[in-house]
Amino acid sequence: MSKDIQQVMEEKGIEAFFISQIHNVRYLSGYKSDDAFLLIVKDKLYLLTDPRYIEEASENNTGYITINWRECNGVGRTVARLISSESINSLHVEENNISFDLFNQLHKETTVEIIPIEGIVEDLRSVKRLDEIECLRKACEIGDKAFSKILGDIKEGITERQLSAKLGYYLKNEGSDARGYENITLSGARTSLLHGIPSDKEIQEGDLILMDFGAGYQGYLSDMSRTVVLGKASEKQREMYAVIKKSEEDMIASVRAGVEIKSTYMASLMAMEGSQYEKYHYTGVGHGIGLAVHERPFIGPRSESSFVANNIITLEPGIYIPKWGGVRIEDQVLVTHDGCEVLTKSPRHLIEISN
Repeated sequence: MSKDIQQVMEEKGIEAFFISQIHNVRYLSGYKSDDAFLLIVKDKLYLLTDPRYIEEASENNTGYITINWRECNGVGRTVARLISSESINSLHVEENNISFDLFNQLHKETTVEIIPIEGIVEDLRSVKRLDEIECLRKACEIGDKAFSKILGDIKEGITERQLSAKLGYYLKNEGSDARGYENITLSGARTSLLHGIPSDKEIQEGDLILMDFGAGYQGYLSDMSRTVVLGKASEKQREMYAVIKKSEEDMIASVRAGVEIKSTYMASLMAMEGSQYEKYHYTGVGHGIGLAVHERPFIGPRSESSFVANNIITLEPGIYIPKWGGVRIEDQVLVTHDGCEVLTKSPRHLIEISN
């Protein structure tokens, strides 16, 4: 993968590239822990970390020279010394992923021109390799297993927080990475909070229960949402659910390599056009996923690119009525030349749970 970034650097006239975003560090080097930076030049690859991770860094990266930045009394000073030894005139940095303090260190310790640049590694990450696809498949499989188990715990009186804890347990027990991310479990009127925090609210008969969660497998993540009802669904709950189910089906049907991403956003609207629910939808209806939960490409009304084969994305239309409740269905799909493959296999019909 380092050859890919060096090829991009050559095409763009980048002499040296300093990478500080930890997912980008992992993607390029294979390093899996924290507190690391990369310096990439034409014919050399450097990984900078501190003594806590030197052994791990030396074992888990390919082709990188591991540097202990504490020996040089700081990341900025370490980069300055390396640049000086490589006769570099300019240094590109990730403009959205570098702290103000570190940016100032580089200015202070180096004499080269520092040039912010955005999205170089993220564009590479948006198209998945075969090994990445297999990890993402496994993460989706773990998420599906956890969902099938959590349904048995949804009962009157259990709190959102307790349900969240149980869901987290099932994810880990089925093989999710130790470093997961917090799941969302909301009920009743609180389901209108798109990314609400689970509370001590007790689940009651007739509540919508919205669960947004995912697993990690070797660092790669799944992300899915399901909305169920405890007891018998009301007519309005059924109607809302049917609209969102159709919306997601329309999105799935629209996805294919070469298709403009904006058209998939437009497809999400068809089921709710002219209905009372149209004004309650959220425009962010999907995103890429991989080492990060949210990464390129993003699906919305201002999307300007097209899908590429081996993009892995989520499709997540939703309706959110303040103080009443919301419905979201989210699945993870692999973009292919012929359409897309849905990687999350959990049922998408409305599930009514007997109390």
